[in-house]
Amino acid sequence: RRQRQIERAKRPPIRLDDLELMKVLGVGTFGRVKMVRHKPSDVPYALKCMRKGQMVAMQQVAHVMNEKNLLEMCDHPFVLSLVASFQDDKEIYMVFDLILGGELFSHLRKMKRFDMETTMFYAACVASAFTYLHERKIVYRDLKPENLLFDADGYLKVVDFGFAKMVTDRTWTLCGTPDYLAPEVIQNKGHNASADWWSFGVLCYEMLVGNAPFEAEDPMETYKNILETDVSYPMFFSQVAKDMIDALLDRNPVTRLGSLGLGSLDIVE
Repeated sequence: RRQRQIERAKRPPIRLDDLELMKVLGVGTFGRVKMVRHKPSDVPYALKCMRKGQMVAMQQVAHVMNEKNLLEMCDHPFVLSLVASFQDDKEIYMVFDLILGGELFSHLRKMKRFDMETTMFYAACVASAFTYLHERKIVYRDLKPENLLFDADGYLKVVDFGFAKMVTDRTWTLCGTPDYLAPEVIQNKGHNASADWWSFGVLCYEMLVGNAPFEAEDPMETYKNILETDVSYPMFFSQVAKDMIDALLDRNPVTRLGSLGLGSLDIVE
């Protein structure tokens, strides 16, 4: 963290005019993501460009501003870094560190499943990020392999804060990916950071097995499995991994691992 702070202090201010387009990385519903070069420092970045007119038409203004405000609060090696933001008459721009290592999703599909050591390494990255976010009352609410990107050194970064929210007590919005939703989210009972630890348990299982524990072709069947079906473990599962995932996939958010007296320390230690 100190090294990053030193590097940022040395970095010249970023202005929109100083960014040179290199290529378009992707196109979304109301914007584009471009790979740009900051000419004064010769450092590449990702520039997210969002059209104001489309944001207003799709009622996404508050959504985008919430994402920007939360990212501005964060400074963690395993969380996507918002470097700068600006706007003009037509668009809003956000500058991010460039992450070109690809998604955990693609790597997992290629490998079929990960061994225990690999799973522990990637899980540690996510647990560290979640601990940091939860200390700041930020609930992420959209964990899935597609939202975990590899940096140049092979560490994971949590990206896409579209569903993230400041939560001091509970919130009731239904959001996230069906396979990863906690029971209290599906049942609209109100949820908090404990829902992130349920999703973390699903991720650990998927990394070790190659598929999510409650997945089904129909989302309604997935929800039923989450609410009623016991997790099935392959023969190769170690007892330690089984015990941890069982404790994370506790349908009671109060007694779920990560929500007890020591918080995330119960997981990382």
